This record gives sequence, structure tokens and C-alpha cells, in this order.
Amino acid sequence: MRKYIMMISIACLIATMTSCSTKQMAVNQLERFSVELRDNSENYNLEQWKNALDDFVKIRKKIAKHNYTASERMQIGLTEGRCIGYIASGAKKGAINNIGGISSEIKGIIDGVMESEAK
Repeated sequence: MRKYIMMISIACLIATMTSCSTKQMAVNQLERFSVELRDNSENYNLEQWKNALDDFVKIRKKIAKHNYTASERMQIGLTEGRCIGYIASGAKKGAINNIGGISSEIKGIIDGVMESEAK
């Protein structure tokens, strides 16, 4: 009987540790994504923008699967805000650099992502 209780306890401990690391991994992924956008988004082409926005949606979905404290949510919100700022700034710079219809398409992609996230 003790063996079974011990095995169940170990299984619960492992499950708890795994869920916490997965929870933190999603936040870490968002932070790395923010740094990537900050450092490189000015030079993105249309395909890179599509991939970046797809990555942003995937990361947000991972984050949404977990429960976070109020302070963790605030940090997540700040990081997401930075990402959105980098995205908007990159699209603006693309328009300034006259990349033609690409900047309009990027704006459309951004609007679509934001619209789908609001639902």
C-alpha cells in the first residue's frame, strides 16, 4: 500500500513540476520573441512578417492555456505590448521605405491577428 501512495505522490510531484515549467516556457518564449522583433523586425520581408505574426498567435495560445498570477499577467501584458509596438513600428518603417503593397499587406495581417485575438 505504501508503494502505491509513494508512486502516486511522485507522479503528482512530476506533473506539478512539468506544468510549472511549461507555464514558464510559454512566458520565456514570448520574451525571446519580443527581443527578436526588437532586434530584427525592421528588416523583415512579407514572408518573415507572416511567420512572426503566426508565431505571436501561437505563443498567445500557449499562454492562454495556463493560469498566471496578477503580477505574471502584468508582465505578460507588458511583453505583448512591446511585441505589438515592434510590429506596428516595423510596418510603419516598411511604409516609409516604400516597399509598396507589402506594407499594406502587413497592416492587413496585423489587423487580422488583432481581430482574431479579440474574439
